Amino acid sequence: MIQLVIVDDQILIRQGLSSLLQTKPDLRVVGEAENGQAALAVIEALVETPDQPHLILMDVRMPVMDGVATTQQICQRWPDINVLILSTFDDAAYVTDAMRYGAKGYLLKDTPSEELAEAIRSIHKGYTYLGPGLFAKTQTITDQAANMIPPEVLSLSPREKEVLQLIATGANNREIAKTLHISERTVKNHVSSILAHLQLRDRTQVALLASKFLP
Repeated sequence: MIQLVIVDDQILIRQGLSSLLQTKPDLRVVGEAENGQAALAVIEALVETPDQPHLILMDVRMPVMDGVATTQQICQRWPDINVLILSTFDDAAYVTDAMRYGAKGYLLKDTPSEELAEAIRSIHKGYTYLGPGLFAKTQTITDQAANMIPPEVLSLSPREKEVLQLIATGANNREIAKTLHISERTVKNHVSSILAHLQLRDRTQVALLASKFLP
C-alpha cells in the first residue's frame, strides 16, 4: 500500500484527487494540506506512525509556502519520502527547481488518472517521472545555466566537481567520503583545492556557488 499526502490550496482539487486515488486498491490518502507550511506539520505528525506517508502530491503555487520550497524541506528532513509535483504550470524554471530540490516527478493536473497512478507507483519503486514535454524544458534550463557557469568551476576536475555538488547538499566530509568511496583525508584535500581554485573562504561560500551554478 502506497500512502499519500495531498498538498494543494484548492479544497476541491484535494477532495477530487483523494476520491480518485482512493479507488485504486494499492493507494491510500493519509493526509491533506492547503499549503507547504501546513504540509510540513501534517507530515511531521504522521512520521513514525502507521500512517507515515510514502509520497507527497505537491502543488507549486500556494500561499504561505510554495511547493518548490516545501519540496526542498521535505527532501532534507525526510529523504525517504518522495515528492511528485502536480501542477497547472509547466514553466521550465518550476520544473527544474523542483527536480533540483529533490522532487522525483512532475506532472500537469490534466494528466489522466491512470497515468497519475502509474507515476505514483513508478516513483515509489525508485524511478523518476516527467510528463510529456517536461524533460525538454529541464534540458533547456540546464543548457542555459551551463553557459553561465564561471570558467573556474568548469576547470575543476571531475572528482572536485563531485565533491562540490555534495557540499551543496550539506554533506560533511565523512558523508562525502562514504558516498564517493574515498578517505576523509582525500576529501579534505579536494575541499582545500576547491577553496583555493575558486578563491573562496569557506564551505558556506562553496555551497552557495555550487547550488547556483551546478545542476
